[in-house]
Order: sequence, then C-alpha cells, then structure tokens
Amino acid sequence: MKQMRSLLIAAIFFVGMNQVASAQAKVAHINVMDLMSTMPDKKAADAQLEKLTKTYDNDYNAMVTEFRNKVTQYEKEAATVTEAVNETRSKEVQDMQKRIQEYQQSASKELQQKQEDIYKPIIDKARAAISKVAKAKGYQYVLDASQGSGVLVHDGPDLLADVKKELGF
Repeated sequence: MKQMRSLLIAAIFFVGMNQVASAQAKVAHINVMDLMSTMPDKKAADAQLEKLTKTYDNDYNAMVTEFRNKVTQYEKEAATVTEAVNETRSKEVQDMQKRIQEYQQSASKELQQKQEDIYKPIIDKARAAISKVAKAKGYQYVLDASQGSGVLVHDGPDLLADVKKELGF
C-alpha cells in the first residue's frame, strides 16, 4: 500500500513537473465516488444486490436455525438413545455445520462476482463520459479526487457537473 501511494505521489509529481515544462498539459479532477453514487444505474444495481443479499441471508439463517434445532434436540435425547445413534447424530451435525460454512463461502463468492458483473457496465459508462468530457474540454489528465485516491491538491477544474450533464442527470 505504501509503495502504491509512493508511486502515485511520484506520478503526480511527474505530471506536475511535466505541466511546468509544457504549459499545454491540462489537468482536471473529478470525484468518481460522488459521480457513481448519483448515477441511476448504480442505484438500481444496489437494489438488485441488496435483494440478492437478503435471499442469501434468509437461506443462511434458515440453515442455522435448522442446525440449532437439531443440536438442541440431539442434546436432549442423548441420554436416552444408544451410543451408535449418538455417533450418527454427531456426524450429521458436523456435516450440517460443514454445509453451512460451504454455503456461506459460496454465497460470498457469488455475491462478489455478481457485484463485479453488475457494476462493470456502470463503471465503463462513467469512464466513457469522463473521457468524452475531458477530450471536449482539452484535458490530457483527469485525476480521481475521491477520498483516499491519492490526489493531494485539487485546485484545477472539477468535471463532475459536466460529466453528469453528459450522462443526462
């Protein structure tokens, strides 16, 4: 992370020095996170992901409830059944626990993949609009001014309003 930050600072420094050497280089900035949060497509994607997350959560909670009920039942009956039955039940509980863990991991991976699939066209659309506005205004570089992105100073023009206009909102 420190190397990435150092590389980014060096790149910004290089761009700044390049701008001094060549007065034609124009730099602007945009807060991509603000842009993305206002895009209608992202709001629809968030709703879709939330619905999918609730489905996974409901399935997971149902599995956990069934697991707990069986454990409680088996603990109550443990003294009244044979050792062989207790061993079988113990194996069944362990298998259920393993299935629950596998389901949780699988659901997490599927949700992450779905998130990437849903957000990719939205990100591509935002990048295309940023690129179009930057070219129309003559900017060679557009920096992301989102918090944590590495932009230290953003005194140049902000393209957020122009990109929103390009996207139609």
